[in-house]
Amino acid sequence: MGLVDEWEDRGRTLDVNGRRVFVVDIPGDVERGDPLLLIHGFPTSSFDWRALIDPLARERRVVTFDFPGFGLSSKPANIRYSLFDQASVVEEVMHQLGIARAGVVSHDMGDSVAAELYARAIEGKLGFEVTRRVLTNGSIYIEMAHLSPGQQMLLAMDDVALPRDAAPNEETFGPSIAAIFGETPPSADELHAQWELLAREDGHTILPRTIRYIEERRQHEGRWIKALREHPAPVTVAWGDADPIAVYAMAERFCSERPGTPLVTLDGVGHFPMIETPERLYDAIEQALA
Repeated sequence: MGLVDEWEDRGRTLDVNGRRVFVVDIPGDVERGDPLLLIHGFPTSSFDWRALIDPLARERRVVTFDFPGFGLSSKPANIRYSLFDQASVVEEVMHQLGIARAGVVSHDMGDSVAAELYARAIEGKLGFEVTRRVLTNGSIYIEMAHLSPGQQMLLAMDDVALPRDAAPNEETFGPSIAAIFGETPPSADELHAQWELLAREDGHTILPRTIRYIEERRQHEGRWIKALREHPAPVTVAWGDADPIAVYAMAERFCSERPGTPLVTLDGVGHFPMIETPERLYDAIEQALA
């Protein structure tokens, strides 16, 4: 059985406003703390968290899922993908799972979705309470992001699905992902699994649609930076300092703008700390939740 098959066997699907959303929900051996929600980024999926989910579930319920357009969830080609909509998907997943309060760990695009959740919470409109927060490598200051050539190419395209023969393929996808790792490169099996998840239901053809979150991030930068900074729940920043896209200076800036924020520096780690150094990220998350 392959890595993707093993991961798929661990989850189930929910119907969220007519779309199929893949969810992994681990009840936890001992529920000493609040449930924990792990939010993935672009262009990957909840699969990124697989090395962390069982260790974290030793003392709490842990939930992660694939956004529509990603991983093992539905991938409609005829919609515009929006961070606002993805935040509403989070709320509905939490509602269907009966979770009223939780800690949140977010990565990459997930940091932006989390920021909208925090904005709603500040406005008194969020359907669950966020009790702890951990931010990992993501473009929390979009103007500081060093977008990759592939990201820039996708953003230059029209917001429409591509024909299969014009879409990225595994030979181009693998090196583009490997290039944003740090000192611990991804294995061939890792890259193949990531491609398999991306290409499921022709998800690789909608990359020009799913990447539009970057445009939305620019448009609503003020709302989301304010929410990340001002939400009252304690926040820890755990950041790979070798990330070529979500550069380490973002983490330093955020901690300077919210004095007292713990900053856990993951030396030599690139854009995917949960894959590159799950043990060190686990320690950072557990410390943040203590």
